[in-house]
Amino acid sequence: MFFWILLLQFKKTKELRGTQRQITRDRAALEKQEKQMEMEIKKMAKTGNREACKILAKQLVQLRKQKNRTYATMQAVNKKMDPKKTLQTMQDFQKENLKMEMTEDMINDTLDEIFDESGDEEECQDIVNQVLDEIGIEISGKMVKAPSAGKSLPSASKAKTATISDEDIERQLKALGVD
Repeated sequence: MFFWILLLQFKKTKELRGTQRQITRDRAALEKQEKQMEMEIKKMAKTGNREACKILAKQLVQLRKQKNRTYATMQAVNKKMDPKKTLQTMQDFQKENLKMEMTEDMINDTLDEIFDESGDEEECQDIVNQVLDEIGIEISGKMVKAPSAGKSLPSASKAKTATISDEDIERQLKALGVD
């Protein structure tokens, strides 16, 4: 809900900025027209054409009123675009966005944990055991005899020979169809 409010606020701010740019362009055009009219009035005054001067003077007065209206409009836009409010809105948006990202990360972590705990490891171990059983290697019995890190290793002279010979392995591989 908050995201949509922020989105609307940003759209409103964007529209206000566009309006402000347009008003600035219009005001610059009006100032340019004002300078041109002033030059025209001076030119007509030098030639002695008083009627043309009066007409241009009326147009100049109207132009200046229009320019003042754009200033008033610009002030109204600036009031609506309160920089403090805009900054606060952006900060709120960043906070909410960060919260949303954190929530998404937490959900993803939770889902990963759920799926990891769903027996995947047991299933993997079952598959490994099945494959080892198929090729004739019994791992559970041999793991008991395997030395642990905490115990000393027997010396080479006392070590027992392997119970599976090369001939046994070759016979089992041929039974599985492996050449």
